Amino acid sequence: MDQRFAPGDYLIFQLESGFGLLRVIGIDEPEGQTIWHLMAYEELFPSIEAAEQAIATPASLHVRQAHMALTNRAFERTPAARLGNVEINDQERAQYERWLHSGQQVSDRSALLMLGLR
Repeated sequence: MDQRFAPGDYLIFQLESGFGLLRVIGIDEPEGQTIWHLMAYEELFPSIEAAEQAIATPASLHVRQAHMALTNRAFERTPAARLGNVEINDQERAQYERWLHSGQQVSDRSALLMLGLR
């Protein structure tokens, strides 16, 4: 991916039925291997503008998947663009912290495949 993303970024992706949102909640680089920590939202939007309006009031969004850890390869296969950035809150950070203290599984499947979307 040409773009550089950071924690707090909202990412938009396109499906046939509309646009969806992901959120970068963390990035790790153990042993030089990047691991992307993402959150996925339930809503689909008819336009990019509608998604931008939704992230202006994030409390209105519903979490579909609170945490997904992806390899850099899997993240690169997730076609997404940066839509905006808002600081990570304690609840979002807690999902990442839970992963740190668990089995730390990392997927090599794209976020869309993990969500059952194509």
